[in-house]
Amino acid sequence: MSPRLLLLVLTAGLALAADMTLSIEQLKEFVRSSIKMKYEDRKVAEYLRKVKVSSRLEDRAIEELHGLGAGPRTLEALNALRDTSASLPLAAPPPPKPVYVGPPPPNAVEQKRVLAEVTEYALNYTSRMPDFICTQVTRRYIDPSGMQFWQRQDVITERLSFFEKKEDYKVVLVNNQPVGDMAPERLGGAISRGEFGSMMKDIFDPYAQAQFEWERWATLRARRSHVFSYVVPQGRSKYTILAQGSERLTIGYHGLIYVDRESNTIMKITLEGDGIPDGYPIREVRLALDYDKAVIADSDYVLPLKAELMSRQGAKFLIKNDVEFRMYRKFSADSVISAFEPDALPDNVTKEQPTPPSPAVKKN
Repeated sequence: MSPRLLLLVLTAGLALAADMTLSIEQLKEFVRSSIKMKYEDRKVAEYLRKVKVSSRLEDRAIEELHGLGAGPRTLEALNALRDTSASLPLAAPPPPKPVYVGPPPPNAVEQKRVLAEVTEYALNYTSRMPDFICTQVTRRYIDPSGMQFWQRQDVITERLSFFEKKEDYKVVLVNNQPVGDMAPERLGGAISRGEFGSMMKDIFDPYAQAQFEWERWATLRARRSHVFSYVVPQGRSKYTILAQGSERLTIGYHGLIYVDRESNTIMKITLEGDGIPDGYPIREVRLALDYDKAVIADSDYVLPLKAELMSRQGAKFLIKNDVEFRMYRKFSADSVISAFEPDALPDNVTKEQPTPPSPAVKKN
């Protein structure tokens, strides 16, 4: 299988969970999105009659949604939610967003120097990697509504080995139940590959003729990073997607590269697919891949930490895979994986933090 292969299998939609509790902002976002997506008024109202709210729903929120085009049955359901939530406290106002003035961007010469070092790093990344084995945990979610109300489908635990510069995947647990050494392709559903260097190399490969531009500063895992935007045209791309019953499709893509300011190593890559033709079952593809330091045999390496793959099939159906890489260790053919699911990484581990201003320079 190509390491860039993204295999997506169309899945039947499931009903949204009943008795869901939403914040007022989540409720408003759901109704706003349903208006934008032209959801049937009756179905939106049916959903709203099954949910609860965590704080008091006020008339002005209903009036706002009415002005945006909420239908009569939706308004009736909202009024019922207003009445049942009358005894709840009002939602606390969101805290003001901090305003930071970051450092000035590097000049053109410095940007060119950083990009040259990062290119050399990306093209030789896998050649510097040791033989290792790790645990890959994939949590797969769907959302038939298109509103990112995720329903977890399963958890897949794989033994991932990197030996003599080649990756090998074996499924050993599904929902914590042993399945032997199953090939990943037998699982169905959505899978992704390419996290261990192929995606990085393809972006910086001279053949791709990617266009890079310095975007901004960012803070990621408490370290300051350069952020570069990039675009790879379809005619130079090696990134492919495949939907069940359709032909494999090569698409262009764009995204961001986060480069650690001190080491000029890549710490995060984002990717969004471009130019998917009308009528293809997969309508959108997005990927975020984070790297972090890992210790193998008493040496430090920068290796994948987490990948988040999201795709949309048809008008609304969303699929998301959260893939985590755990327990890196030196390669051994007889390594085993314990039958348990580790806790998911906290969201803030992979989220960009506000960038504080540089320390003031004292003048003599």
